[in-house]
Amino acid sequence: MLIFEPPLQEGVLIKRYKRFLADIELDGEIVTAHCPNPGAMTGCAEPGWQVAVSKSTNPKRKLPYTLEMVHNGQSWIGVNTQRANLIVEEALLAGLIPELRGYRWQREVRYGEKSRIDFLLRSLPERGTESLCYLEVKSVTLLKEGQYQFPDSVTLRGQKHLLELQKVVADGQRAVLLFVVQRQDGDGFSAAAEIDPVYAKLLKESRKLGVEQLVWQAQLTPESWGLERQLAD
Repeated sequence: MLIFEPPLQEGVLIKRYKRFLADIELDGEIVTAHCPNPGAMTGCAEPGWQVAVSKSTNPKRKLPYTLEMVHNGQSWIGVNTQRANLIVEEALLAGLIPELRGYRWQREVRYGEKSRIDFLLRSLPERGTESLCYLEVKSVTLLKEGQYQFPDSVTLRGQKHLLELQKVVADGQRAVLLFVVQRQDGDGFSAAAEIDPVYAKLLKESRKLGVEQLVWQAQLTPESWGLERQLAD
């Protein structure tokens, strides 16, 4: 569980623009915050929504505030995609994910064709011959017809990752794709085939070829953020 010390500050979203910028009303003033989300953020950036931001203590940062969460009236939605890897690492440390216990790991390791895997897991010595597990993490924020879906826009990068994970399995290693659902107002999970049919097809093919797929839902508030429960996909 990632604990925010101090807790995130709450404000109101005025607008998100140029992908990485968001104007926010905070304590009666208008501030521009960094929006660390390259996706479309469909249904996650409506003007007037409540938001939660963090503030950096780094005096060299041009934009001290970072948009972390938005609230749609039903649920907080985590829009800082960088948090997904952090809370997954916390879960690995705590042994929360049964399928991924018994490993040590490295972050952002090069593999394939100019790619980086989020986590390269190595089996612990007591488990005998060392084995590798390539773990890729995806942040899910899209809700459509009550169901969580990924991606929220065409993702050539995501398509490439699936092909790379297929090669990992073909080479005799383990590959796991972990979807982190960053909201709690829906049910179930599927690929967003209407948005990116190529990704949906590759995801289905990858599963048949042995790429494991896990879906976990995050519990998030302005005080804390962490994985809560596994969902059926």
